[in-house]
Amino acid sequence: MNYPVWDLTTFGGGFIIALVAVVHVLVSHFAVGGGLFLVLLEQKAYKQNDDGLLGYVKKHSKFFLLLTMVFGGLTGVGIWWTIALLNPAATSSLIHTFVFGWAAEWVFFLTEIIALFIYFYTFGKMERKKHLIIGWLYFFSAWMSLFLINGIIGYMLTPGAWIEDHSFWSGFFNPTFWPSLVFRTGLSLVLCGVFGFVTAAFLKDAKLRQNIMRTCAMWVAIPFTLMVAGGWWYFNSIPEPAITIILEKSPEIANYLQLLAWAMPIFFIASMVMLIRLPNSFQRVFCFVIVAIALIYFGAFEFIREGGRRPFIIYDYMYSNQVYVDDVPEIQKNGFLTKAKWTEHKEITPDNLLAAGKDLFKYQCSACHSVGGVLNDIMPLIKKYDSPFGMDSKLNGLGKLNHYMPHFMGTTEERWALASYIVQELNGINPQDTANLVIDAKELPVTIPPFDKEKDEYVLLAWNNLGMHCISDSDPFWILLPPANDLYAQLVKRGDSPEIITEGVEISYQVQEGFEYPEKQVQFWNYADKLLGANLAPGVGVGGLKVSGLMNLEEDHAAFTAPFIPVVPYPEDGSFNPFPIFTITAKDKETGEILMTTKTVAPTSTEMGCKNCHGGGWRVASVAGFTDETSLDVLAAHDKNSGTNLVERATNGEPMLCQSCHADPVLGTKGDPELLNFPAAIHGWHANFLTDREGMDACVACHPSRPDGPTQCFRSHHSEFMDCTSCHGTMEDHSLSLLKHELEAGKKGAARLMENLQARVVDSVEDINPRIPWMNEPDCLNCHEDFDMGSTTDAFNTWTAGGDELFRNRHDQMEAMMCAACHSSPHAVYPATLNKLGENRDSIQPLQYQGNDRPIGNDCTVCHTVQPDFEGHHPNSLR
Repeated sequence: MNYPVWDLTTFGGGFIIALVAVVHVLVSHFAVGGGLFLVLLEQKAYKQNDDGLLGYVKKHSKFFLLLTMVFGGLTGVGIWWTIALLNPAATSSLIHTFVFGWAAEWVFFLTEIIALFIYFYTFGKMERKKHLIIGWLYFFSAWMSLFLINGIIGYMLTPGAWIEDHSFWSGFFNPTFWPSLVFRTGLSLVLCGVFGFVTAAFLKDAKLRQNIMRTCAMWVAIPFTLMVAGGWWYFNSIPEPAITIILEKSPEIANYLQLLAWAMPIFFIASMVMLIRLPNSFQRVFCFVIVAIALIYFGAFEFIREGGRRPFIIYDYMYSNQVYVDDVPEIQKNGFLTKAKWTEHKEITPDNLLAAGKDLFKYQCSACHSVGGVLNDIMPLIKKYDSPFGMDSKLNGLGKLNHYMPHFMGTTEERWALASYIVQELNGINPQDTANLVIDAKELPVTIPPFDKEKDEYVLLAWNNLGMHCISDSDPFWILLPPANDLYAQLVKRGDSPEIITEGVEISYQVQEGFEYPEKQVQFWNYADKLLGANLAPGVGVGGLKVSGLMNLEEDHAAFTAPFIPVVPYPEDGSFNPFPIFTITAKDKETGEILMTTKTVAPTSTEMGCKNCHGGGWRVASVAGFTDETSLDVLAAHDKNSGTNLVERATNGEPMLCQSCHADPVLGTKGDPELLNFPAAIHGWHANFLTDREGMDACVACHPSRPDGPTQCFRSHHSEFMDCTSCHGTMEDHSLSLLKHELEAGKKGAARLMENLQARVVDSVEDINPRIPWMNEPDCLNCHEDFDMGSTTDAFNTWTAGGDELFRNRHDQMEAMMCAACHSSPHAVYPATLNKLGENRDSIQPLQYQGNDRPIGNDCTVCHTVQPDFEGHHPNSLR
């Protein structure tokens, strides 16, 4: 950031450096070993008095001079030219750190030049012994150049103690110095044989040609063991973080590892083929094939070595985009643009948002990424992002969980500018065209069932236990939660002392017309059958029930239940309706007489925002549902980050249930005991991408809770002065509470997800109380102490002790009525008037029995035929 950037766009991403450097480094290694090859073969020719061999050595020395000194010299200058222009900060650091080393290397390089010219031009003219001494002098000087450059280059990956003491010797004799020297020495000797094949192939004397071919093959075979041993030593000397990047985390290195694994044995076998007496025409072609294989092999190695440094150009000292590690805290605090010397814009304004974003892309991204180029093309990586929000979230998570890329460096405003530039300018997308549709839903009619307080003997209360059941219609690829809505009902016989009726009656449920058996449900049921191991008939949910049927008595709750009703938010007319209405009817078992009828909603929604970051858009009515593109990208991301093969399995007809691997109390799955439970894993992972969001912005990015959305999970009047974070905390706090439990349980994945998360609602991570999902939850009494009016709106960090204390499972102080029977479901407690499909849709029973939208019991005479003068349900119930 202290230097201007040479913006190459298409030819960026390291393409020019790679093009020049791989070729040069291969030739320069040959320049080292080739000196030994020449002098030993010359010595052999003298001993055997072999004029043919001596003539070959002289011809080879000319080839050697032209390739290493002329071509190698040009490419060497090319390397300095490209690195000085493309990464001047790192080049400057190399020069200033190793001034003595470079000076010494230039002395040896100058000696190489002089010695090689003398060696070639005096061949056959100088006394043999002296000529051999010149050859040995050349080889020594060339190897010393390798010795010196090896130390300097090795320091970039493994600076070792240099990070602390900045000593020349600590940087030079770094942890990989010796193994790298062994590897490179072995490689330089192997290349003698490779390039020897080229010159030998054009000899006219067949016998001499074949003898030299075999000699060259031995020059490949014998040092090959030294090269492999040095490579193995080198690999085992690389620090663990870099090894993890190489073997597991970097998506680009995987291809080069595979290429290296294939190229090495092919390289060896192809060289050994030259031992066989072959037609000269074949040899002349095949020798260049071997050179090409050697280039591929060595190129793959260099790409892996370079990739192992990610996200640094000098490990732990300077990032690939020329930002010093020590400068990052100041940049994060004050901004990147204010510190960068060569950017046009120094602050973000609405007018320069995209232009400033372009500056940020140039200085933070272009060092590694090309735009539409051959290497590290950013276009396929950003294609799925159709909104600045998704791209901003991706930038926010960089460097946190996968360390092959650096963190975004700058303020949140700068990050948004970069995200906007990428989406609008590179992707060419107008965010207005892909924004979530603002719902101005038409109110759907609701018929309130009749109730006559003077005549009716029964009150029937029914509710959904969660207030919203999120499901994923991402089949046939994976299922997050299957369609499984739980309905509860309690039948009360009115009187001076009302009685809960559990015997001699049957209670049925019937979904509203249009939801009976839509085609989408058939797919859901089929995949639920596969994933949950249930033996289900068509139309039967994972609980064994259909969308209409009889409820079962649950004696512990003195209530009737219909668990896991497989209702989905897609009526037959193709619309999206997350609030289908169920008619609940109580009958006398003996006579069949209808005792009472009521209605309740079964909230169920597929408006989960995976598409915000995974692409694909909404599938149904432009407001909800998972497209195949979104579903597959979720699996692809999981495969990339966790080393799984879920895409392959899903596309081969094996869809996945997330909770089959990750335990989840809500479905009762055990999962893999070594893995994080599902809520901890999914929230902990995504929290790293959604930090610093205001209010419930992070919540609505995934959950069906956005104020302008069709579902609006939080429909109670509480939402007028509270939001998701009032009970659940911010995304960071919510995730940390789940992860801390897993950390204490010894789950190794928890610490990694917690590393970059900071508490926001409380003072520190240590202050957050760990919890089990679905069991330890915030409670109404956190705010409504002693059942009084709320004295606070902060319910976070005080959890119920277990599932029996949850609001949805709890009873009044007489252990008779369930709390939700009178107050309705979590997220939609009465009065619940914010339903987009009609303000009465969540308040059917209060309107039926009381004529208002207040909690049941707002008028005690709904159940009590005589006004009670005692508080039987809970303190302050007569308030």
